[in-house]
Amino acid sequence: MKQFLAVYTGSADTQARAQPPTEDQIAKGIAAWGDWMTRNAARIVDAGGPLGVTKRVSPEGVADTHNNIAGYVVIEAPSHAEAASLFEGHPHFSIFPGDAVEIMERLPIPGAG
Repeated sequence: MKQFLAVYTGSADTQARAQPPTEDQIAKGIAAWGDWMTRNAARIVDAGGPLGVTKRVSPEGVADTHNNIAGYVVIEAPSHAEAASLFEGHPHFSIFPGDAVEIMERLPIPGAG
């Protein structure tokens, strides 16, 4: 089985367009997310989680930065298309609301056996 990194994205712009969620909506969203995790437990390699503030390291040094990555999960699937299909209708789109889920295959490190 192939492994895929799924990155949840969201932007302040997207969140600004939406009404802040109520406590009831948050509870329902968390329950829906838990249901998604349970339904896909056999495919989840790393449950991941939400991500915080970003630092960027470059030849110029370390600096605060900003990106739209909100969280991640690592899953297994036979194909890229099947991996992507797991995220159709995902609670990420109804809780935050999130912009998207980007799914990429984890490739082997060249020359690493």
